[in-house]
Amino acid sequence: MAQRAEPPDGGWGWMVVLSAFFQSALVFGVLRSFGVFFVELVAAFEEQAARVSWIASIGIAVQQFGSPVGSALSTKYGPRPVVMAGGILAASGMLLASLATSLTHLYLSIGLLSGSGWALTFTPTMACLSRYFSRRRSLATGLALTGVGLSSFAFAPLFQWLVSRYAWRGALLLVSALSLHLVACGALLRPLSLREDPVMGGPGTQLTSLLHHGPFLRYTAALTLINTGYFIPYVHLMAHLQDVDWDPLSAAFLLSVVAISDLVGRVASGWLADAVPGPVARLLMLWTTLTGVSLALFPMARAPTALMALAVAYGFTSGALTPVAFSMLPELVGTGRIYCGLGLVQMVESIGGLLGAPLSGYFRDVTGNYTVSFVVAGAFLLAGSGILITLPHFCSSASTSTSKPRDLVTEAVDTKVSLTKEGLGED
Repeated sequence: MAQRAEPPDGGWGWMVVLSAFFQSALVFGVLRSFGVFFVELVAAFEEQAARVSWIASIGIAVQQFGSPVGSALSTKYGPRPVVMAGGILAASGMLLASLATSLTHLYLSIGLLSGSGWALTFTPTMACLSRYFSRRRSLATGLALTGVGLSSFAFAPLFQWLVSRYAWRGALLLVSALSLHLVACGALLRPLSLREDPVMGGPGTQLTSLLHHGPFLRYTAALTLINTGYFIPYVHLMAHLQDVDWDPLSAAFLLSVVAISDLVGRVASGWLADAVPGPVARLLMLWTTLTGVSLALFPMARAPTALMALAVAYGFTSGALTPVAFSMLPELVGTGRIYCGLGLVQMVESIGGLLGAPLSGYFRDVTGNYTVSFVVAGAFLLAGSGILITLPHFCSSASTSTSKPRDLVTEAVDTKVSLTKEGLGED
């Protein structure tokens, strides 16, 4: 284990960025491209589309709600064995899915087993990356998360070719082999010991302190609101464009414009957050506000030029807020509590992600169009943006970026002492 007083801001940290890049691609790239298998599975098992849809939904839910488990294990044993074990689980789930004889088999293999593997990979990797960087944390996070967008472009045609060549069972077998590379990604996560770690205590102590940490709770509430509206265009923008008489090919092209702008926004935001002085929360509020406004304006635009401009604006700003949201958390809780903090945030904010699309669909059914859906989605982001203003040092003129705020270390010591006195123990 590397012993450091402060995050090194480079060195082996760039290998961790490389690991996070491929790991995000192998998790979310596979999830985003699973639609290729959807049609094949509906035909193979002669089941309703709604029942087949539960395969990916269960996998996403297990990945999100299982994040605290991966975080707790990483706090105790380090991220390397946890992520490597997650890679084996994810690959095993896909392997067993290639032998499936029923939908229940797929629910358990891809949904439960692979989903559990994904839960042990993404959060620990991003938390480990945050511990290696301080000044350049946002840029490193932005570069790592570009793996999601690039793999979404590459995997969909690749999976389609595999299905046409080897059928869906052979394709899933090869996706299993691809997922096994998560083990190599985990092997690159060299543990890093920082000066503040000893006073942060075990997972139980950290969880208790976070649940009494006002700024962290407000930040979690803000991200949950943001997540509620964030994914609406990915689910309903195509349907909205068809409602306003766009042909499917043009609508698909507009989604590609959103994806490309998202990639550019992630890298640009990461660089800007590290280059511009001032609290990261201020930049996160800016991107969140602009994303909410562009979402609310989508139903008002009818001309192709206006819709194209909004697609670019939404893609760039929604991509830009992602690395800043990840890099801001260590400023609030300190790098010593980043594993537990990120896992807890991922679990809670997933509630918004799960409720957003059904709520949008409900408004479409009631009103007959997507106007209210997109306006409400934008309002959720603006509400989350408003909560960000209440975070500490938001109006400060100097940057508050630091890997271990002194007040958080002091608070951790106080919490640890008080818990010990109450007989709860460190864990």
